[in-house]
Amino acid sequence: MLVHSVYFWLKKDLSQADRDAFLEGLGALSEINVVRSFAAGMPASTDRPVVEKSYDFALLVLLDDMEAHDVYQESALHQEFLGNFSTFWEKVVVYDFET
Repeated sequence: MLVHSVYFWLKKDLSQADRDAFLEGLGALSEINVVRSFAAGMPASTDRPVVEKSYDFALLVLLDDMEAHDVYQESALHQEFLGNFSTFWEKVVVYDFET
């Protein structure tokens, strides 16, 4: 299994409507046919020194393997998300790992 985790730091001048649209756009990625499991959201209220909470939104996608990852990356929904929202973030960090 491949775990694809993505963390987004959005531009500070985005409106609440923009932020809501971004989260909705993240949710649409769950419809990509190779997605085995999916979660998207904002930092939890966990308060411990080791918890990184400076990001605005995170995405976690479970995929069967690297081939599914490549299908996910090239899918029309993923490309549409990038086209619609890539101007919304200042920074994005991806952590992928295999189990």
